[in-house]
Amino acid sequence: MKVGIIRCMQTEDMCPATSCFRVANTKKAAFENVEGEVEVMGINSCGGCPGKKAVTRAVEMVRRGADTIAFASCIVKGTPIGYSCPHAKTMIQAVRNKLGEEITILDYTH
Repeated sequence: MKVGIIRCMQTEDMCPATSCFRVANTKKAAFENVEGEVEVMGINSCGGCPGKKAVTRAVEMVRRGADTIAFASCIVKGTPIGYSCPHAKTMIQAVRNKLGEEITILDYTH
């Protein structure tokens, strides 16, 4: 799996994405049933509320080789601030609509 991760821009100051990298590298959480290696191709933020840059950033990661787009847990679960993104469902659906069924979408990382 070659994965591009989209994270919440609001949490960048407090979270260096170490947990996202760790679970991808050790095949835990959202990556536990992946056969073969997991390679993180890139990580980028949603661009800030309401996450409109997530689509173009996901498209670019796919263009550069990602076959999976994972939304970091800060978006859906609110990790580490305890507040999930109010735009998460819309943002994830917009990425799904743009990329189609051939690209796997993960709605969390850990």
